[in-house]
Amino acid sequence: MTTAGTAPVTDLTRTTETGEISENGGVKGIETHVLPDSGSEPVPEAEDRGHYRPLWVEEPATRRRLPDPVRTSAVRAVIIIAVTLIQAMVAFLCTLAGSWLAFPMVLSSVASTVVATWAALDVWVTRQVWNQRNGVVSEPSSTARALRRERRKARRQERTAARADERIRRRGGAGRLSHS
Repeated sequence: MTTAGTAPVTDLTRTTETGEISENGGVKGIETHVLPDSGSEPVPEAEDRGHYRPLWVEEPATRRRLPDPVRTSAVRAVIIIAVTLIQAMVAFLCTLAGSWLAFPMVLSSVASTVVATWAALDVWVTRQVWNQRNGVVSEPSSTARALRRERRKARRQERTAARADERIRRRGGAGRLSHS
């Protein structure tokens, strides 16, 4: 297909909704056509129909969201580490400037470094505790699995006892040796 004064254009055809790139450079699944005066630049037909393509497509998250306690400790750690870095930078600049504020800033930076280390360890410990309590670790020896088993057993015993008490109440106390 050639028009007067333009370059030869390959014929584009309708394809399936796969999103693969075709041999002529177009994207399969999107109808395209070439304007005669624009050279060989394919233009999506969606613009002509008044239909628009979204700016972005929602994709499922590749990683699951952090549990709330872990996320809270991580945010706290990031804030503490950021403040520590700012303090260290101010201490360094005060030292270069020969300011009287250099010594107190160096001392507070050392203290903040200890606190920032604690905050980073807090994230790790909180994550480990959450994993152990909520059964993320899928091993037969997992503490969480044993705790769940114990809770199920206790609930089962409570239901059995409640049913037995209800049965006794319906009978009006019959079947009991004593009413104490």
